[in-house]
Amino acid sequence: MDGDLDGLALINECGYSDGVMSTPPRLFVKADLTTHAVIALAPDQSNYLFRVMRLEEGDRVRVFNGRDGEWIAKVTTKARGTGILTADAQTRAQTFSCDLHLLFAPLKKARTDFVVEKATELGVSVLHPVVTTRSQSDKVRASRLQRIAEEAAEQTERMDTPLVHETAALSAVLDGWREERALFFCDEAGDDEEAPWGGEDGRAPPMIEALKSRHAGPAAVLIGPEGGFTLEERLHLRKLPFVTPVSLGPRVLRAETAAISALTLWQSMLGDWT
Repeated sequence: MDGDLDGLALINECGYSDGVMSTPPRLFVKADLTTHAVIALAPDQSNYLFRVMRLEEGDRVRVFNGRDGEWIAKVTTKARGTGILTADAQTRAQTFSCDLHLLFAPLKKARTDFVVEKATELGVSVLHPVVTTRSQSDKVRASRLQRIAEEAAEQTERMDTPLVHETAALSAVLDGWREERALFFCDEAGDDEEAPWGGEDGRAPPMIEALKSRHAGPAAVLIGPEGGFTLEERLHLRKLPFVTPVSLGPRVLRAETAAISALTLWQSMLGDWT
């Protein structure tokens, strides 16, 4: 489209005030994006552009809002703790990531942040912290995790950002589940409560095998807490018609490793890596 070509030309011609040619920095914004749209910067955004990137008035920035595609914008006002951008032209039309959700038990702060960042990079559309019996935490700040997701989307060239839900009990989330969304339950345990990690009986099949018999469509991945799911939780999940128990291999993975592994498998078999 002509708008895309004009926008790409603006990027290619863009140079900063120190004369160094570079790809313009990229920001997620909430404002609607149209030609000449005025975009007010939040304090952290102005700090990043003006103190870290050292942009000046007239320099270019790429912006997106998850609705209107990506645009090239110009710094029209630079001020302490604030600033104004003005949109010039669209560089890319809007696209959306796969309809893939991640349900995960909150971990310690840094590890929860890591899960949110990597899930965003891997194309998840919804992140839902869920409380299980063995969860390490029953509360996270969804607004803080949303910002982490937005920053990850900026860096990974995504055109949208995942939605981060407030923390809820796993049982409540399952009660309200829409059955057309397949839920892949990462179940690393067996059924023998007396044996380490449940022994060998009752083990789920490998996730890659489960995915081979599926078609692309709405899906979700469920990752448990550090100590795994209780037998009661496992039995309840296995009775639900929309749940497919899956294994991620012969080793017991950390929760964040399990999340990355499961999302990678789904994307490579049914997602936008195919």
